[in-house]
Amino acid sequence: MIALSSVSTLVLAGDFLDRELVHTYMRYDHLPDGDSIMHIYHHDVYIYPPLKFKNKKQERFYWRTVRDVKKTLPYARSIRKDMIYADREMAKLESEREQKRWFRRYERELFHKYEKDFRGMYASQGRMLMLLLDRECNHTSFELIEHYKSRFAANFWQFIAKLFKNDLKEEYEAEDKDRITERVINLVAAGQL
Repeated sequence: MIALSSVSTLVLAGDFLDRELVHTYMRYDHLPDGDSIMHIYHHDVYIYPPLKFKNKKQERFYWRTVRDVKKTLPYARSIRKDMIYADREMAKLESEREQKRWFRRYERELFHKYEKDFRGMYASQGRMLMLLLDRECNHTSFELIEHYKSRFAANFWQFIAKLFKNDLKEEYEAEDKDRITERVINLVAAGQL
């Protein structure tokens, strides 16, 4: 019974952790009778069969994916947190005009925060960032631009993306075309790669 209660409490404790930042977490819960229970949270460990590349092109693709995920995954998670903050703050404001004014100021802050890093990215890393945003936020880049800016702005940036052979409406498909990317994300997030 004690083992079952500590496992269920451990699962609940995991909900309050920032999983991408903490690899091991330990805490003590004190019971009313003066006793205590120790809870330990560990990241999941992923075991995949070894990859067998058919040729050098596949191997280069895999290692390029590893490079791009390592570079962009922290940004995608940071952007998700920024979006949660922005939505929370905008919900506090009453009028749409106040929301737009607040968002314009916040947008400038974000621009200064990310501009230098994003300008140094390869095109493949920008594409990976768009896919990871869809994975983290459950919305494509097109939908995010449309939500925070306007449909006109989303269509404009979609046109620009198409000029560079990208698609802001591209969805992340972990079970199909992005299964290698999902594997890399899991291994990188668990600290195994």
